[in-house]
Amino acid sequence: MTKDTRCGWCRRVVDQPTGRGRPRKFCSQRCRQWHWVSQQRARELNLAEGELVVARTELDALHDALYVLACAVDDTVNDLAGGAATKEELKRMLDWLIESAMPLRNYELSAPGTTDD
Repeated sequence: MTKDTRCGWCRRVVDQPTGRGRPRKFCSQRCRQWHWVSQQRARELNLAEGELVVARTELDALHDALYVLACAVDDTVNDLAGGAATKEELKRMLDWLIESAMPLRNYELSAPGTTDD
């Protein structure tokens, strides 16, 4: 089993070209650029390797999405503990979990100074 290479910026799986050449570290030029910009800015702010600056709105949105997912997981665990569920109830539980997880599945932190269009 091979380990997938993840983008150095967005953490998505990077498709590796076949043949010769260095392995890709980023999934796109955009991610490569934002990684470089973040390194430059971290040096300016004297941030350590494990430190980063996140906008309050980004952190709040991430916490909100995690809270919704946690509630969906708790609801599903409680519903399943209640005994045998019908096919329709299981589908409803699964739909609720997927609906709650999808925002996190697709979540991307905005690059500094950008807006979502």
